[in-house]
Amino acid sequence: MDDFAAIGALADPVRRRLYEYVASCTEAVGREEAAEAAGVPVHSARFHLDRLVEEGLLEVEFRRLSGRTGPGAGRPAKLYRRSSKEVSVSLPDRSYDLVGGVLAAAIERSLSGEPLPEAVSTEAREAGRQAGSSYDGPSADELDRTATVLAEEGFEPTRQGEELELRNCPFDALARRHPELVCGINLDYVGGVLDGLGCDHANACLDPAPDRCCVRVRG
Repeated sequence: MDDFAAIGALADPVRRRLYEYVASCTEAVGREEAAEAAGVPVHSARFHLDRLVEEGLLEVEFRRLSGRTGPGAGRPAKLYRRSSKEVSVSLPDRSYDLVGGVLAAAIERSLSGEPLPEAVSTEAREAGRQAGSSYDGPSADELDRTATVLAEEGFEPTRQGEELELRNCPFDALARRHPELVCGINLDYVGGVLDGLGCDHANACLDPAPDRCCVRVRG
């Protein structure tokens, strides 16, 4: 298995949480334990754990957790532990594929006659709306739900009372060269997330500062 496939496997936020939990354990763990730690159903954890095994990031062993042997001891449990495979990932998280997808779709719209700035804004907001509407986490207030969605895209949201500070810009290298363009995309994307989540009170605004995202979410 190559590193690109392994990194791609870790791009899924659920899979990443499962991998990080298993990797943090000194002993092999079962899928029920991993599912509880990652906050996902057992059937979903099983699928993602097996995908991580396929990519060589986890290894499997079978063992009876009760320690009993012989007839009546039950079937050995399938347990997962981190493999010796090493891959390189970007820390902090970067998500250039997201901004690239927005720009590519906007250019396609502009070829049909729509002004490019409007097309970029529309596509960024739609990408955010799709991310927000796909939220399937626990019931929570608007800021907590927003934080969950934005964390999956690498914004590193930190709640400060009735506000979210986004500690990381997933498009940092582009933002440094083209701040007006990228900050506009960030604002529209986060606004779209709020739309997709059905938020009635939270809003996104520009609040640029060094070493963090230019957008802040206020309740």
